[in-house]
Amino acid sequence: MNSYFSAGDWLVIIAYLGGVVGLGMWFGKDQRNTRDYFLGSRNIPWWGIGVSIVAAETSALTIIGVPTYAFAEGGNILFIQMIIGYVIARLILAVVMVPHYLRGEIYSPYQLLEQHLGIGPRRLAGVLFLFLETLAAGVRVFVACIPIRLMLGTSVCSLGGLVDPILGAILIFVGLSLLYTYIGGVKAVIWTDAVQFGLFLAGGIFALFYIPTLIDGGWAAAMTKAAAAGKLEWFNPHFAFGKPFNIWMGVIGGTVMVLSSHGAEQLIVQRVLACGSVSDGRKALCLSAVLIFPLFLIFLLVGVLLWVYYRGTGHVLQIPLPEPRPGIQSNDFIFPIFMMTEVPHILKGCLIVAILSAAMSSISSAITALASVSTMDFVKQLAALKDRDEEYFLKFSKRSTVFWAAMLVFTAWLTREVTFVLNAAFSLRGLTAGALLGSLIIALFWKSLGARAAMAGMIASFVVMNVIYWPPNIAALPELRVWWMATFGGEVFWPWFTLIGTSVTIGVAWLTKTIWPEKAAQ
Repeated sequence: MNSYFSAGDWLVIIAYLGGVVGLGMWFGKDQRNTRDYFLGSRNIPWWGIGVSIVAAETSALTIIGVPTYAFAEGGNILFIQMIIGYVIARLILAVVMVPHYLRGEIYSPYQLLEQHLGIGPRRLAGVLFLFLETLAAGVRVFVACIPIRLMLGTSVCSLGGLVDPILGAILIFVGLSLLYTYIGGVKAVIWTDAVQFGLFLAGGIFALFYIPTLIDGGWAAAMTKAAAAGKLEWFNPHFAFGKPFNIWMGVIGGTVMVLSSHGAEQLIVQRVLACGSVSDGRKALCLSAVLIFPLFLIFLLVGVLLWVYYRGTGHVLQIPLPEPRPGIQSNDFIFPIFMMTEVPHILKGCLIVAILSAAMSSISSAITALASVSTMDFVKQLAALKDRDEEYFLKFSKRSTVFWAAMLVFTAWLTREVTFVLNAAFSLRGLTAGALLGSLIIALFWKSLGARAAMAGMIASFVVMNVIYWPPNIAALPELRVWWMATFGGEVFWPWFTLIGTSVTIGVAWLTKTIWPEKAAQ
């Protein structure tokens, strides 16, 4: 057992793990068909869904990585500008998109593509989501399991010496999340999300008030030191495609990014689809808009306070990473290291539970979203299975959750070879976000472009975003490289990915329609 933990800390951790798995199994025990399994029978209260939306998008990586932004050398709380866009997008979706989601009964936003454009765009969107969500979720699992391995120790995470400790941590948390997801479906996921959100929010609030007690002069002195060092800088009016964060990234890039993640990607949309009415769907999104800003502000300020504690008082990090990891330093996990070394026992266990909560929430959300799309957008549409009853598809849905859990373990383990995991975790979804949002905009507001044009736009967007995301790969094309550097001045930061991808999708779709006309779907 990790030498930093007492028996009381382990009791808290074990009680949490057992309790959350039991809670999920209890809430999801009555599953009779795919409607129950993927839509939660559409009888879940809107406030539970609203809290679940925030929990689903707040992975352990967020709880760990957001304080690091503020703690890092030259860091500050400029990231808060992104949250302005997060809020704006939710309000737009509540007004514009929720009526489309809850008109009838659909299981994914990609069904809207088939209704307005045809089966081709629906399947292409489903493939893009399944492929990139598996990669992105796998990266999130891997990065989250590094501090989990650090916190729980080699003995626990290696399963008694049977496997590599990182692989053991991945297996433990994917396995525990799979237990209640397999049995209870989305209802179990939503209710455990709600509990887990409360835990990691409480952990952030505790840290926000506890850290100043360790600093001479308390909160006031800490804020004075932080302000003098530029740590409280939150507004940057200068437009740029690259770093640092600026208000244009937040208001424009952040808004478009969340229009996609919360409007065109199954991970979040699945929760809205579980609402019983348009009114409930709107209230759930608005509640998530109210919660998201203070949540991120809390963890950014925790990062600021940690900087004051370690840099301003001379305290040193006592724990290095247990072994070298590419692209990662101990500073990247400053918050869990602080928990382990500076927080009293029992409270330490509670704070560790906050990170475990976020890890399990993001894992279960990814598994159920992947299972839903693969089952409802692909398998259930096969002509050979049209005569199968609901019992068959419910069984298949549960098997699908096991398959996607295994895929997350596989991709998370492969991620250990990647040299840019922290950046990748935030950026990967941007490779398909624009294609998904652009195709949905075409389906709902410009369906005269047709299925062929929409698919051409989606494919073009995916290709262009890969070129942007992997700029070294175009080094063999010197003319393109010169144009790229002249236009963007180097790397394009991930908040712009979705806007660029959406623009490419719609632009190429229009161009395809103009050059190669197709009769619009009726």
